[in-house]
Amino acid sequence: MPCVSLLLFLILWQLLAASGTWSETLVPSPAKVWDAFITVSTTHDGVRGYNGTYLIEHLGISLRRIGLGAGLGIVVGVVFGLLMGTVGWLRSLFEPWITFLRTLPPLAYFSLLIIWMGINEEPKITLLAVAAFPPVAVSTTTAVAAVPRSLVEAARALGGSRWDVIKDVVVPSALPETFTGIRLAVGVAYSSLVAAELVNGLPGIGGMVKDAANYNNTPVVLVGIIAIGASGLIIDGLLLRVERAVVPWRGRA
Repeated sequence: MPCVSLLLFLILWQLLAASGTWSETLVPSPAKVWDAFITVSTTHDGVRGYNGTYLIEHLGISLRRIGLGAGLGIVVGVVFGLLMGTVGWLRSLFEPWITFLRTLPPLAYFSLLIIWMGINEEPKITLLAVAAFPPVAVSTTTAVAAVPRSLVEAARALGGSRWDVIKDVVVPSALPETFTGIRLAVGVAYSSLVAAELVNGLPGIGGMVKDAANYNNTPVVLVGIIAIGASGLIIDGLLLRVERAVVPWRGRA
């Protein structure tokens, strides 16, 4: 079924491009985008990929940034979520600030990060970390706070320490929702990628998209967008597999 929908999409795209409703600069044909993909993936006329870097290398550099930034945001988010879910006054103190942060678009604070940290890797990693942090913190906090009191009291009645209760009751109960937050966080990090690579983003897939857009190179822009979306689907699928392995009881009564 996905193959049929993809084929239908390509046919509609080709018909739209061939109709002449918009110029090729705005809506290039699938063949033009394929040619751009080949160009940025190989060496042509002595030019290596796009701006001296192959597409796979652009993507790899961006994935490294996402891994570092989103990874940091996820770890901090899980820790904050556990703390806020178990300590009421911490939740009251930090939850409004996390909500405030969650509503901010990345571009709203990226310029500030550049002023503070310069134009190298630090502001990019920090932006992705800040973007990934709120979904994990909120989902983990909610999941921890929703752990049935009967389970906690039963564990304590059996002689479990506070750490035992957290390790053996709270964390397993919260894991399903935490994984949902992690998947959301990775998605938010991906949506923030182009913003993170607006300044000094080459090499990088978001930087490639931004640079190509400056020259109205729509085929390369579409190649970059497709690469980001395809890699995002693959990573989300891998996260789902990890979730099924780590939380096999999810969805079971």
